Amino acid sequence: MAKSTQSKNSNFAFQRNVAIVGILLFLAKLVAWHLTNSDAVFSDAMESIVNIIAAFMGLYALYLAAKPKDVDHPYGHGKVEFVTSGIEGALIVFAGIIIIVQAIDSLLQGNQPKKLDWGILIVAATAIINYVMGYISIKKGIRENSLVLQSSGKHLQSDTVTTLGVVMSLVLVYLTKVFWIDAVTALLFGTYIIVVGYKIIRKSLSGIMDEADLEMLARLANFLNQHRQPEWIDIHNMRIQQHGSKLHIDAHLTLPWYFELRKAHEEMEKIYRLIGENTDRNIEFNFHLDDCKPTSCEICQLRDCKVRQKDFVKRIEWNSHNISQLRKHNVQTE
Repeated sequence: MAKSTQSKNSNFAFQRNVAIVGILLFLAKLVAWHLTNSDAVFSDAMESIVNIIAAFMGLYALYLAAKPKDVDHPYGHGKVEFVTSGIEGALIVFAGIIIIVQAIDSLLQGNQPKKLDWGILIVAATAIINYVMGYISIKKGIRENSLVLQSSGKHLQSDTVTTLGVVMSLVLVYLTKVFWIDAVTALLFGTYIIVVGYKIIRKSLSGIMDEADLEMLARLANFLNQHRQPEWIDIHNMRIQQHGSKLHIDAHLTLPWYFELRKAHEEMEKIYRLIGENTDRNIEFNFHLDDCKPTSCEICQLRDCKVRQKDFVKRIEWNSHNISQLRKHNVQTE
């Protein structure tokens, strides 16, 4: 528990630093725009406003996600990370649209930037800082299973790409004096970050709607197959919900019908410990115990069962598809 609290505090402190850096970089880009009068630099500065808003939203999300369960939120507050990530993705898309509109306006108006040497130096420096912050944020988000930090990092790196596009266009304009290059480059990278924003929105919506994570189910099924006990006749109707960095796992476990309550509970606890001790995530389990039926005999691997009614036919290998099916498995299960 102490480790979990320390991790949450660390995530919150890091996201706070991201917000502060975002403000400083935005001010630097405003200075660069004032010096150059470049529409592309202005668009990049406006995109940085989204960074700042997203950083503070992420800060608030981490604050809420760290709050314990209460009567009104029996599963905790972790879902807020999906909501804020979705809004952040929408802001990224909006920023991409602004950049495209500004680029088109630049082409139509034929604006001519000035003092490009200073603009190149300042904007390039902000790109480097943004990329480093984004890289650290993504790595930390993966390590801490924080969608907020991962989304924030991807946002910073997408901003780096657009900023580098601005730098490239400024350099080309500086060397060639062909002013429309600036606007065309901004147009291309505006499209790129719209795609990035869409992917973030897609991921956040899948979390809000508890979309099945087939990859996670497959890994869990494979792990249970490797450590399977003969008493575990069947596992089905497994569902995984993500609440921030926490997981909630529901499943039905089929055991021999003659197991007394204490023995059945011990087998269930074995699975809990097995999964819990082999992951770095906090998991809440809710398993339902089922008694075996005559049709279960054909997939039951208990050799010394004295009440077996049918011969053993085959072992059902659990996978992402059949471990999540609603009904008990049988010999017809693929």
